[in-house]
Amino acid sequence: MFDESKASRAINFFERHLRHTKGRFAGQPFILAPWQRKLIGELFGTVGRDGLRQYRRAYCEVPKKNGKSELAAGVALYLLLADGEPGAEIYSAAATRDQASIVFRVAASMVRRNQDLAALCKIIDSTKTIYLKDDNDSFYKAISADAGTQDGINPHGVVFDELHRQKKRDLWDVLTYGTDTRSQPMTFAITTAGVSDESPICWDQHEYARQVQAGAFKDRRFYPCLYGLDESADWTKPGRAGTWDKAKNRWKRKPTGWYAANPSLEGNPGGFIKRDTIKTACAEAQRSLISQNSFRRFRLNQWVRQESRWIDMRQWDKCGKAFNVADLAGAACYGGLDLSTTGDITAFVLAFEVGDSIALVPTFWLPEEGIAERARRQSVPYDHWAAAGLLNLTPGNVIDYAHVRKTIAGLAEVYDIQQVGYDRWNATQLTTELSEQYGLNMVPIGQGYASLSAPAKAFESMVQSKKIKHGNNPILRWMADCCAVSQDPAGNIKPVKPDRSKSNKRIDGIVASVMAIDCWTRSQAAAPIEIEDLAFA
Repeated sequence: MFDESKASRAINFFERHLRHTKGRFAGQPFILAPWQRKLIGELFGTVGRDGLRQYRRAYCEVPKKNGKSELAAGVALYLLLADGEPGAEIYSAAATRDQASIVFRVAASMVRRNQDLAALCKIIDSTKTIYLKDDNDSFYKAISADAGTQDGINPHGVVFDELHRQKKRDLWDVLTYGTDTRSQPMTFAITTAGVSDESPICWDQHEYARQVQAGAFKDRRFYPCLYGLDESADWTKPGRAGTWDKAKNRWKRKPTGWYAANPSLEGNPGGFIKRDTIKTACAEAQRSLISQNSFRRFRLNQWVRQESRWIDMRQWDKCGKAFNVADLAGAACYGGLDLSTTGDITAFVLAFEVGDSIALVPTFWLPEEGIAERARRQSVPYDHWAAAGLLNLTPGNVIDYAHVRKTIAGLAEVYDIQQVGYDRWNATQLTTELSEQYGLNMVPIGQGYASLSAPAKAFESMVQSKKIKHGNNPILRWMADCCAVSQDPAGNIKPVKPDRSKSNKRIDGIVASVMAIDCWTRSQAAAPIEIEDLAFA
């Protein structure tokens, strides 16, 4: 049954007592957009025969900047202040302390902006807690998955912000199972689409919501709310805005394209997101495969895989203008060294600043023994590259690091190598020798997202703007074609093999190029190299 009075009570709480806290709407009443009004009304106004709230769990998935944090904060405050639950424990949960703080800060600011609410509440910023003054057993608290165990709690309401960042389900299970003793608990998860293999719990909830919304099965306790662009749709097309049927409280004409994914996009009823914001992001996404993944996730709410093809080979080939390596003798440069396991390719790339571009000069090594069989088995022309002088073969069936050291030392006599960035894994002896015997400035660079994201994005940007010169080196081109990119939930990236089961894929030269670019860009900014990398550990 639908109880109009309960629905109106929840809606009025938002619109009469809460105010926006940021941006151009700061200080203005929180007037719900039609899609938000429908969500809040149905969530709190639908009741069972016992008169208690029917929906106990809600999953809301919308793109960024559609007002998720404000909506989540409003739900938390309503459950604390207006739901009539004695000793109410309300929690807003997130993957990290910083993320958990976002909804709390919005909620606290909303309370402070209303004299009546401020009179009812005591805000403790240090513990991210809001207490009711006349009921110390009722409180709202922000918690995170990285804060240790949360056992022993008894939630009346739980708001999960950005559920796609939850890599484990521990906190979800503790909080959702903890509501069992409450008469009408509410778990409200609100999130942007994520990376399918990064957060199993969020993906499970997404799929469950999709199936319930599609009518595959019924769950009278579960409320699905999914906004996103269909996978088969053309994501470059804006589509058209929708119209709202106030009498039936639903879309009269359903929006399409960007408008379907973003219910708060200007043109849709109550929309406030600038259309130019989406247009600009779309234009960038059409130029960059990495930006495309981010655009689809954050602006169109499409789930993506962690790994995707990285470099557009048409753009790569446009960077193939030849240059004379002999002209670079004595020039300052920065190196990247990607040491392989003893039986695989080792790559060393020097990056030279030539005008407004960066010229890449790569050197590659591979064991000599069995080279013809390796080329046949992997369908890669190692033997032809070696015959053409593009690939150095070291004696035996493993990489001879002494040969590698000698070659790099010889390059240091020809060029003014300022720094060499290297993957510190399995590189201690060689890098120590290069440093102590030949005076090279060796800089360890972690291989996690934290270390590689910035230089990888810089490298990608240089390829797009034709600021890279690679002289059409066929080995480097092959590796660029092999390279995929992995993206974490925060949008950080790093180059990876597209399919680790494929033994004939190699990306060593691209990784070495990224590390060389890292040394060069940091030197331009006069910033120290970050040695520590928690993501690597």
